[in-house]
Amino acid sequence: MRSANTHLKFLVALLVSLGLAITAYQIFVIGIPVTEDATDNLWTVDTKVEFQAQTGKPVKVNMFVPPMTENYVSLNESFISNNYGVSVQRDNGNRSLTWSARRAKGNQTLYYRLVLSKRYGSDTPEAKGSIERAPLPVEGAEKIAAEALLSPIRQHSADIETFVRETIRRVNRAGDDNVALLLGGDKSIERKVQVIDLLLSLARIPMEQVRTIKLVEINSQEPELWLRSFNGEKWLYFNPESGQQGLPADRLIWWFGANELVSLEGGKNAKVTFSLNSNQLNAIRVAKMSDEKAEASFLEYSLYGLPLSTQQTYKIMIMIPIGVLVILILRNLIGIQTLGTFTPVLIALAFRETQVGFGIILFTFITALGLSLRSYLEHLKLQMLPRLSIVLTFVVVIIAVISLFSHKLGLERGLAIALFPMVILTMTIERLSITWEERGGTQTFKVAVGTIIAASLAHMLMTIPELVYFVFTFPAVLLILVGFMLAMGRYRGYRLTELFRFKAMLKDS
Repeated sequence: MRSANTHLKFLVALLVSLGLAITAYQIFVIGIPVTEDATDNLWTVDTKVEFQAQTGKPVKVNMFVPPMTENYVSLNESFISNNYGVSVQRDNGNRSLTWSARRAKGNQTLYYRLVLSKRYGSDTPEAKGSIERAPLPVEGAEKIAAEALLSPIRQHSADIETFVRETIRRVNRAGDDNVALLLGGDKSIERKVQVIDLLLSLARIPMEQVRTIKLVEINSQEPELWLRSFNGEKWLYFNPESGQQGLPADRLIWWFGANELVSLEGGKNAKVTFSLNSNQLNAIRVAKMSDEKAEASFLEYSLYGLPLSTQQTYKIMIMIPIGVLVILILRNLIGIQTLGTFTPVLIALAFRETQVGFGIILFTFITALGLSLRSYLEHLKLQMLPRLSIVLTFVVVIIAVISLFSHKLGLERGLAIALFPMVILTMTIERLSITWEERGGTQTFKVAVGTIIAASLAHMLMTIPELVYFVFTFPAVLLILVGFMLAMGRYRGYRLTELFRFKAMLKDS
């Protein structure tokens, strides 16, 4: 007996722990929203390229576009142009778009639109970089100034991360004669990046320029310059002015390297403008859109991977254990008597279409007529199988008549009575009749009322939208329910109704 108890406790703990672990992983690691109301930002980035075409010459426009290799995933890309061919290429971690035309004349406008969202599932790993590089050529006074700067940088750094950060801090510090010499009077961010690159190259530390777009709703912005360096394990991103480490979450990488955003052949005066706006969209819908583009793992192996029609069926089926749990609690803990466990749940499913109030009326009416017929057939001394067949046929006729009159009276909800499980109604009538014969009318009334109460409570829980979404999205919670059901399987204590009954007996004594 003790071995069986230990086995049961272990099984309950295992199921509950497994259900909690899987659900927690989906919520906290994968990031699946807990509620259906949760929304995600859907960003639309419009890039407009304007230039003056040179008459009679072929035109070729090459522009970098986001590689989409990190925290964001592309949901849609559009290339809007008139009489231009379009192609996309990948090279050294970058992605570039090429518009080409045999002839163009006058002012030209090309558009590139990108719709993106946060990436779901596992992030796409970044390609590894080099951990060494050759020093850039430098001579004379510039070399002396660079070496003078490198000496304190080495003293105040312990690894690549601190070395890069200290270099950026030194180059941006005002009043340093060595920095002023290397800058040559040009204090632009581009020139500072060149000096930082020179110093890092002399220390053989790799550095790469990164251009980003800030995801904010503004009409126009310029790409923001960042730096990155590979430390042997991962890329480290740095702000070239403040030395801040770590790319902010609202930055979208557009391209790597020191090349210009747009290169133009057969034209002049190229100008690029960015416009961004965001929309709130249901988080799961965004994840499903992401799945089509990026094969998000949590959707591939979840119920959301099923066809939409099948999903609707499973949203009903997966809530049946919730209804069964309600019946179990009502019977084992509270002590309400019902016609078995599954009959109230099946009636609760029928209430989905008839609604509770109208469904109770229809159920009571059909059951009352069926009991009257069953009582009459009892006098004919029929065997059980013919008797059940007659009751079933009578139930079908009653349902058909009620549906017909409901339609004539304009009560379209009455048509939903056809969804009542006819076999269950027949067996309900049969079991209530047997209960009446064996235990009397009072007990039969209690069982019938208990069945209606249980079915109504189960229906209310099974149709709560937030609960349906949660169980459908995190089906591992059913393992927790099974663990609870197993624990209740050994319950031998008093039921709530029995406590009230015994309390009355204590008062009498």
